[in-house]
Amino acid sequence: MNSDKLQQPLDAATFQRMRKWYVLALAGIALTIISAQILIQKHLNSQLDDSRIINVAGRQRAYSQKLVKEILLLKESEGIVSQESVLRDLKQTLYVWTTSHQALQFGNDSMGLKVEEDPDILALFNKIAPHHIAMVDAAEDVLSQFGVADKSTSNRYQKDLTILLQHERTFLDLMDTMVNDYDQRSKKQLQNLKYKEYLLLGFSLLILMLEMLFIFRPMSIQIRKTIKNLLESQVRSEKHSMEIEKLFQEKEKSLLELQELNFVIDNAALFASAKNDGSIVFMSKKFLELLECEKEDLNKPLSEILTVDEGQQQYLKEILKSNRQQLRSEEIKVRTKKGDDLWLDMSITPMLQSAVKQSILILCSDITERKKNQLKIEQLTKEKYEESIKQKQLQASQIVEGQEEERKRIAKDIHDGIGQMLTALKFNIESINLENSEKAAEKIAYLKTLTTDLIKGVRTATFNLTPPELSDHGIFPALQKMAMELSKLTGKNILFENKSEENIRFDSLAETNIYRVTQEAVNNAIKYAEANYILVTINFRDGILSVVIDDDGKGFDDTILQNKPDNSSEGGMGLFFMRERMSYINGRLFINSVPGKGTRVTINYKTEKDIHYGAK
Repeated sequence: MNSDKLQQPLDAATFQRMRKWYVLALAGIALTIISAQILIQKHLNSQLDDSRIINVAGRQRAYSQKLVKEILLLKESEGIVSQESVLRDLKQTLYVWTTSHQALQFGNDSMGLKVEEDPDILALFNKIAPHHIAMVDAAEDVLSQFGVADKSTSNRYQKDLTILLQHERTFLDLMDTMVNDYDQRSKKQLQNLKYKEYLLLGFSLLILMLEMLFIFRPMSIQIRKTIKNLLESQVRSEKHSMEIEKLFQEKEKSLLELQELNFVIDNAALFASAKNDGSIVFMSKKFLELLECEKEDLNKPLSEILTVDEGQQQYLKEILKSNRQQLRSEEIKVRTKKGDDLWLDMSITPMLQSAVKQSILILCSDITERKKNQLKIEQLTKEKYEESIKQKQLQASQIVEGQEEERKRIAKDIHDGIGQMLTALKFNIESINLENSEKAAEKIAYLKTLTTDLIKGVRTATFNLTPPELSDHGIFPALQKMAMELSKLTGKNILFENKSEENIRFDSLAETNIYRVTQEAVNNAIKYAEANYILVTINFRDGILSVVIDDDGKGFDDTILQNKPDNSSEGGMGLFFMRERMSYINGRLFINSVPGKGTRVTINYKTEKDIHYGAK
């Protein structure tokens, strides 16, 4: 059940559910943003209309005063030319004044004014209407008096001037009241807009909190669950390794029992005695049967009875005639009459000098079966060793490949899911305009910072698992991307130099282990060597892929690498795993370091297959 869960990247149903909520949340945020923009645009248009109205209303006061001033100037002006100039200004002022007054009530497209519908404003217009009409009539009467140059206008002019002055103060007071009403109406509309914006802001923040509760929290739980499954899988793999080791021990025990059986066979009772000239004195029946000889053959020299091979006969003659002062034991290969090869464990013992007839005693053991079994044992040992190596490599390969596959799936899900969602969330938050609320702005700024940190953390986790460039494009682009990303994350000067002319693809297991070893070397330079400058150089020449990592860190005494790694030392275990990874792919790892002068790590991988060229 657990293995089936591990074979799945992440819970698809969970992601579908979160994707649905995320789309709804985005739709809600988008709706609030659109609504806010519509309200803002509507308010801006309303403010523009109100500013026009207030401007025109305020100008009416000025024009009423200008009208009275110009009428007063008629009497003060001297000469026909000067009086005509004042009359023209008076007519223009009267026209603009009356037109603007009508536009404020009934609208005017050329002036950008709409029909007034506010009952309070219309009531003020009704109050001001008698005064406005009286002033307009008086002004028009003045204009008619001065239309004829030779006509006396003193009395009528004085009367009209009196009317203007009587109604001007009331007109100005009512216009002040009207401008204040326009201003209060504009402020009230602005206050309503603020309330609506606060409501939309609260709705947006509610959506963000729901996203944190129903999207990000389930996602973190799912990731923790997947990592837990990975750890459980590693424990099961170690348990299987122990079971395999136990089987090997039982197999070795069986081989030992077979060796003990061979020892019993080696001690068979085969013996013979011979004279100094090599003639046979006595030979056991079992020995004759083993050599496939008859009693008539005992007249021959011992060397000829033991073997029919001439070369072997000559050798036996030499050892039988050699110095017999000490016991001599030797394993000798002989050939019978039927052409069968036998192996004898021969012991040549010198006899007492008083025994004239007998000079040597030969004790033999038929070790043919032992030799055969020994060959079998050697073959089994070799096969066992090769099988053990193969099992370890297969086990290590499966563990590494399984872990890498899980990391690829997790990295893909995180990169395609969480990263894009968080980025979209960040962009939507930044689009909210809350410049009228400092407290809301602080909350939004905090959410922006939090979102940025989340995106950075997820992208860092994705990068640390398995970069997509490694499986898609190979070791060359993957190492280049690793150098760029680590340089951004750490602030160190991490450079990448590609000396190969082509982008070459290797076996996926080799690329994965080379990438991990390089990543470990760079991380050691950052974390332990405290290096500021790191150069990663890659080259492929004469069938050998070479990766060199140079740093300007504090270095170390590389003689300590000859010792076994200490489990308590993270750096020592890191170097141990680097070597183990390279041994899995039959690669080589060289580490050279001088205290105070930096470290160089060299990775060499020779391959003759699974190579193809890709885009550089």
